[in-house]
Amino acid sequence: MDLSLDDDQEAARELLRRGLADLAAGAGDPGRRLGQLGVWGMGAPEDAGGGGAGLGVLVVAAEEGGRALLAEPMVEHMVAVRALARHDPDHPDLAGCAAGEVVATFAPDPAAAGTATLVPGGARAGVGVALDGEALVAVTAPPPARGPTSHADLPMADRPLRQGRRRILAEGPTAGAAYAAAVAEWRALTAAGLVGVADRALEVTVAYVKERHQFGVPIGSFQALQHGLAELPGSIDGARLLAHEAAWALTTGERSVTGADGGALAAMALLFAADVAKVATATCVQYHGGYGFAEEYEAQRLYRHARGTALAGGGLDRVLDELAAAVAAGEAG
Repeated sequence: MDLSLDDDQEAARELLRRGLADLAAGAGDPGRRLGQLGVWGMGAPEDAGGGGAGLGVLVVAAEEGGRALLAEPMVEHMVAVRALARHDPDHPDLAGCAAGEVVATFAPDPAAAGTATLVPGGARAGVGVALDGEALVAVTAPPPARGPTSHADLPMADRPLRQGRRRILAEGPTAGAAYAAAVAEWRALTAAGLVGVADRALEVTVAYVKERHQFGVPIGSFQALQHGLAELPGSIDGARLLAHEAAWALTTGERSVTGADGGALAAMALLFAADVAKVATATCVQYHGGYGFAEEYEAQRLYRHARGTALAGGGLDRVLDELAAAVAAGEAG
């Protein structure tokens, strides 16, 4: 398996790295910028007006979105659009989603009593894809534009699934399999976003310890601080490779050398990336000292974003339990 970036992945990374560079500092309109860069339609099929990008490109885009600390349902939109294209290619909102005129979201946690709770991006999206009982549904309704307070700046909201225009994408056992596939994609892309958060935290920290002086020298010259940063690049690269491996396995249907399938690899990627992002952002805040809590510095936003993102979809405990059950059953290598 070759995990080096191909030409399409490199092009996506360079485009988004430049195009989203100022958003982490709070400048610009994220939703408009994503539209200008063609990100909303990147994963939509070409016959619907999208870019037709596969998971291998989307995982690169998700990492750049994480670096930019987007308070937009970029990952959820990509997953929802892929589900619509796969199960309901004639859906009336698919073209609008591809054009960025309609924002979609995906609920990575099954609905309860007809309501998907704390849906990432639920406050922004006009279309919500979720598992409601034994049916995978897409519900079009005006976005609530508000939700519970999120200290990670994530526009979460509850989404009723039995109001508005409701279309069934799959039912019965087929719905369960379709939902599991979408959850795996969401986990792989969310893991990539957390890798972007961690990578940005390392970049910000290194820049700060180079410019901050104490005792007449940059604090980055202190060995204790260097030790705290030394292991982060390797951990971040490992999380990145695992996210890419999950995307590869989900695309090809193949298993890793350990026998893990795409779903298990996506769960592993999310767990590992969340842990790496937690360590990287905590280090970032710590090394900034008092400035780490100041609103004008990225450190506190990185810290909050890493933890808030990891709580979506039922939290990491649920992912760990599912992975442990798969391992015990011999299904995860």
